Amino acid sequence: MDPCLGVGIKWQELLKWNGWGYNDSKFIFNKKGQAEFTGKRYRLGGMILPTFKEWIEKTFGASLEHKTTSRASLNINDVPPSIVNEEFLQDLRATKISYSQDAEDRVFRAHGHCLHEIFVLREGMFKRIPDIVVWPVCHEDVVKIVELACKHNLCIIPFGGGTSVSSALECPEEEKRTIVSLDTSQMNRILWIDEKNLTACVEAGIVGQDLEKQLAESGFCTGHEPDSMEFSSLGGWVATRASGMKKNIYGNIEDLVIHIKMVTPRGIVEKNCQVPRMSTGPDIHHFIMGSEGILGVVTEVTIKIRPVPEYQKYGSVVFPNFERGVACLREVAKQRCAPASIRLVDNAQFQFGHALKPQVASIFTSFLDGLKKFYITKFKGFDPNILCVATLLFEGDREKVLHHEKQVYDIATKFGGLAAGEDNGQRGYMLTFVIAYLRDLGLDYYVIGESFETSVPWDRVLDLCRNVKERIVRECKEKGVQFAPLSTCRVTQTYDAGACVYFYFAFNYRGISDPIHVYEQIERAAREEILANGGSLSHHHGVGKLRKRWMKESISDVGLGMLRSVKEYVDPNNIFGNKNLL
Repeated sequence: MDPCLGVGIKWQELLKWNGWGYNDSKFIFNKKGQAEFTGKRYRLGGMILPTFKEWIEKTFGASLEHKTTSRASLNINDVPPSIVNEEFLQDLRATKISYSQDAEDRVFRAHGHCLHEIFVLREGMFKRIPDIVVWPVCHEDVVKIVELACKHNLCIIPFGGGTSVSSALECPEEEKRTIVSLDTSQMNRILWIDEKNLTACVEAGIVGQDLEKQLAESGFCTGHEPDSMEFSSLGGWVATRASGMKKNIYGNIEDLVIHIKMVTPRGIVEKNCQVPRMSTGPDIHHFIMGSEGILGVVTEVTIKIRPVPEYQKYGSVVFPNFERGVACLREVAKQRCAPASIRLVDNAQFQFGHALKPQVASIFTSFLDGLKKFYITKFKGFDPNILCVATLLFEGDREKVLHHEKQVYDIATKFGGLAAGEDNGQRGYMLTFVIAYLRDLGLDYYVIGESFETSVPWDRVLDLCRNVKERIVRECKEKGVQFAPLSTCRVTQTYDAGACVYFYFAFNYRGISDPIHVYEQIERAAREEILANGGSLSHHHGVGKLRKRWMKESISDVGLGMLRSVKEYVDPNNIFGNKNLL
């Protein structure tokens, strides 16, 4: 193993090997039985959540008495051996590119964050993992690695931030060739910033939080903030056609990209100029975006940047019910006056958020919260078991933001909405980054959960939300789940012609012998229901291996054939053999 592995290894040491996020950040129940969130990285860190225990017991029938234990550390003896061609190793050493065959390094890059992947890490081991990890530091290193893979007939699986939730990083069990995990984490520099054209050329391995921090030093931002932005990489965003919380102002990844450089077994793919638009046949960027590692490795991306907004303001609106909330979001989209972010949570998710309120904090004043609740439920006749909440984020020039804010609140009023303050809005966005940590706590107490998403036309939003949630409840009952599941949704992004809907579902699996199999059956049924109700296969999570059974239905037989033809031309020997999409 090469000793100089730099940032990649340090980064890995900060993160959990069998759960989400940082080692020092997690939800726990303390000795008094109270929930708290550890660490100091998040605003929720060190705070007690007094009502969370009651919520988890009431919602799932879970009990602190019934606890499962995951393995504390990786057992090296469980890890499949590394099988690497010695001639390839000699050639690789000659390039001076860092590599590792250590078990920990290989396991860390053998998975994303699907429920079944994390469950395997807690209780067992994958049958197939990468044989070797390589750390290129620049575009030229990637070219050398791909050339060696072609020479020795190896399989490459690109690895960015490892946050995939589509089984995209899992190694095909039947792959007999040496599997190389190509970790882009050392390709993390901003190569140049063009202040005249407001563009920046960036290496694809940079993670979202580092990209924003480095751009901010020069007074710029991309504004692209997916929920995983702390850990996910620019190359990963391109490879999955990612979307961010603030896409209303900044756009999705396809709106931000100006130029892409990608290394394939056939050579390098890129356009000859960096212009805002071209009419030169089908856009080759659209072969690359969403290709999920089956064609090559994205090495450099030129993206649009914007000056850091001078003013930012949070807000929230309570609606008497979900129907009114959706109607308001539809009107905001129709008038094209959406703030940077507008998200509507249903009642179950509102109560979930309420259960995560801390005991004390400067930004949460429980007495005022109590007054607000009294006002909403008593004076306005809002039923706390039906109401829903939209959280808002405005950004830009201060005067424009204040005008914009009035416009949105005026529309909300027409749909029975009541302004519910900045604190609730800010808390909603803060929770975005800590909610992913809850799954690990749930797994400790026999609760398994997952999120999935879709996009849907406006006239189908309500039916799809209702039918999918009902289908989940019905499937749980039929599959022998003894406790009622949590089945909840939120509308997270709005467009002229529709919206993105994000579902959470979770259930107590005590008494079920194969919970992952049951879970996967239920998730499959939920996806079938989404498609039957006019929803898409995915809005931003991508397809991977998890959802590829529906690709033909989604893009047609001929459409799938077109993708296959591109794959066969660009990668005739299936060097990029992760088996995603096709």
